[in-house]
Amino acid sequence: MPAFPDDIFTEPEDVDPDTLANLGPLRRLAGGWEGHGGVDINPKADGPETRAFLERSLFQPIDPQANGPQLFYGLRYHIHINTPEEDITFHDQTGYWLWEPATGLVIQTLAIPRGQIAIASGQAEPDATRLVVSAERGRTDYGICSTPFLEHAFRTDSYRLEVEFHEDGSWSYVSDTMLMVRGHTEAFQHRDRNLLTRTSAPEPNPLLRVLAERGEPVVRATLPGEG
Repeated sequence: MPAFPDDIFTEPEDVDPDTLANLGPLRRLAGGWEGHGGVDINPKADGPETRAFLERSLFQPIDPQANGPQLFYGLRYHIHINTPEEDITFHDQTGYWLWEPATGLVIQTLAIPRGQIAIASGQAEPDATRLVVSAERGRTDYGICSTPFLEHAFRTDSYRLEVEFHEDGSWSYVSDTMLMVRGHTEAFQHRDRNLLTRTSAPEPNPLLRVLAERGEPVVRATLPGEG
């Protein structure tokens, strides 16, 4: 259990309103992205099935978020995936990526429209080129929650996502979900991977847009390595 202050109500003062300037390693995720070479390995009755997929995702900055003294900067994201042979949605996912500058905590929340949510965490430096977050079934902090049917038929015991940022501005990921499929005694490693390239720049977070419209001066923080 991390050490928390006795004062759990007082929020930080003089918070920089510029989310993009304070996202640490998450800044590289901000914006719109496409990936055309995705590969999904999933369980079927006859054995593992490998599917190619096309991915579009959008990560937009949100305003700074405080839990009393705890301060997060983050991105709201939406991922939509199709397969080359079908127009129907293959996968849809929404959530938040959060960064706590004071501790280096990275959080990913995710929700999918098949009755499952999770919150995964990891640690990273502000200039990290690699992120790893994970969650485990049964945990009350960084855990996984599913419908009764998924618990019965495709129980998710763990989730791990590894993100790599590349010098050309693209990024890639490998997602591993360990499933206990009903009728099997060994866990199935459900894996997704893809490489994404930028399609659009991120928008400023809402508070920063409001301040700009008012003509109020904003002192923007500078990330390590930026002038």
